[in-house]
Amino acid sequence: MKALYDQDFALWSEQMADLIANKRFDELDIGNLVEEVRDLSKRERDRLLSSMRLIVHHLLKWDNQPQLRSRSWLGTIQRERSNIIDYLADSPSLKKYMTDEYLVMIYKKACLDAIAETGLEMPDACPYALNDVINRSLTMP
Repeated sequence: MKALYDQDFALWSEQMADLIANKRFDELDIGNLVEEVRDLSKRERDRLLSSMRLIVHHLLKWDNQPQLRSRSWLGTIQRERSNIIDYLADSPSLKKYMTDEYLVMIYKKACLDAIAETGLEMPDACPYALNDVINRSLTMP
């Protein structure tokens, strides 16, 4: 099974599911199954943090380039906020990543994204509270 895991992950996954469904537990590739299950949690966390990062990135552009504000930026912020709501509804334990500590980590990356895109200087410290990222009202002029 290890060779199949390395050669065709999709087929390996289907075979693991079939083995579990048929209660053929002794044939399972336990080592890789454990790793994949652990990675599921990381993937969910990463999706949440990615949405937060994108919101912060767009808030930075929104606040530092008011003359360029667009419905596209607003749409991205609204979509990612909606995604966060969905992620938390599906996995409430992800709320543990909705902290100031994670916001600081996210800000560093979002700040670099915004600088690369705009060429502008951005604040060294995160100017947003978590509530700003999730709830701050934005309207087009």
